[in-house]
Amino acid sequence: MDLKIYFRSRQGEMLHFLKKLVELESPTENKAAVDACSSYLAGELRKTGCKIKTIKQTDVGDFHAIEYSRGGRIATSRPLFLLVHADTVWPAGKLLRMPFFVSADKVYGPGVLDMKAGLVMAYFAISTIHALNLTPQRKIILFVNSAEETGNENAHKEIKKLAKTAAMALCLEPALPGGALKLERKGRVVLRLETSGRAAHAGSPEKGINAIEEIMYQIRELKKAARGGTTLNIGKISGGERPNVVAEKAEALLDVRFWKSTDRQKVVTSAKTLSPSQKGAGLKVSVVNYTPPMERTSVSNRLFERASEMAMSMGMELKAGRTGGGSDGSIVSAMGIPTLDGLGPDGDGIHAANEHLIIPSLVDRTALLTALLEGL
Repeated sequence: MDLKIYFRSRQGEMLHFLKKLVELESPTENKAAVDACSSYLAGELRKTGCKIKTIKQTDVGDFHAIEYSRGGRIATSRPLFLLVHADTVWPAGKLLRMPFFVSADKVYGPGVLDMKAGLVMAYFAISTIHALNLTPQRKIILFVNSAEETGNENAHKEIKKLAKTAAMALCLEPALPGGALKLERKGRVVLRLETSGRAAHAGSPEKGINAIEEIMYQIRELKKAARGGTTLNIGKISGGERPNVVAEKAEALLDVRFWKSTDRQKVVTSAKTLSPSQKGAGLKVSVVNYTPPMERTSVSNRLFERASEMAMSMGMELKAGRTGGGSDGSIVSAMGIPTLDGLGPDGDGIHAANEHLIIPSLVDRTALLTALLEGL
C-alpha cells in the first residue's frame, strides 16, 4: 500500500483531530487542562487496542505510558520508544486571540506545531497499523509527557526507565524549518544565583552591602565561561525593595546552552567556584534543572541512514540538522540509545504568534512514521 496516498485521503480527518487537540488548550502550569488533552488522546488510542498506564502527578499533568503490540518479532525484540508531549507554552484563553485556522496549505494556532501535530501523527500511525492489520516488528511504547516545556524530574525518570529496554527512540518534535531532522541539540542547565548583603539608607550606601551589585558582578564573571558555542541568557533578575534602600537580597535565573556535556561541566564548575566580590556579601549557586545535549553518535547516524532509505523508497528525502533547543529525545540519546528527533512536520513560528505547520508535511511525515513503526 502507498501510505502517502492513504494518508492524503485522510487529511481532513487528521486536521479535524488536530483542531480538537489544539482547542483542548494545555499550558504546562494548568494541570487540569493538560490532563484533559492527554486523557483525550489516551482514550482514543485505547480504542485501537492500546494498553494505557496513567502515571499520576500532583503538581503537573499526569503522564501516560501507552503500549501497542501485534505480530512480528515482538516476543524477542526490544521495543520502539515514541516520545510526544501534550503541554504547550500558550496560556488558557489564547485561542480567543490566536484561533485555529487553515490558510492555503498551512494550519495556524497555539501549539499546532509544538507539538499537537506530534500527537496527531502518533494517533494516526498507530490506529492505521491497527486498522490495516499491519505487523510491526516491535512493541511500540508511546510516552506522553505533560511538562516537557518546563522540564520535570519525574518525567525524566519515567523516560529513562522506559528507554532502558528500548532498541531505538523516535521523537515527534517538529522538524527544523525546511524539514530537516534534529540529530544534534544543545543541552541546557538552569542556574540560580542568590546573593545577600546588608540593608542601609541610600544616602549612606557605604554602610550597606548591595546584593544587586554583587549579583551583577557574578553574572559578568560567569559570562566569561560562555565561550565556543556555549551561550548564557540572563532570564530573570529580582532583588531589593525600593530605590532609597541598599538591596539586601537578590536572585537571578540563568539559562546556559551548550553542544557538549564537557562544556556543561565547565560552566557549572565555574559557577560553583565563584566567590563574593564584597566583604560580608553572601553567594549561593544551585542547579535548578538540566537537560543533556543530543550529541551526534554513530548509532543514531546508522538509524538515520536506515530511516533515510525508507523515506527515499517513499519518494521523500531526509536531511539532518541541529538546534539550540532541547527535548525529551536528548535524554534518551544521552543514554546511548539510537534516537531520531524532529520527525514531526515542517513549519515555523514555534512559541510565536505565527506558529504554523505545512499540511503536506504533516501527511507525509505521518506516512513515514507509520512505515518506521512497522518496519524498524
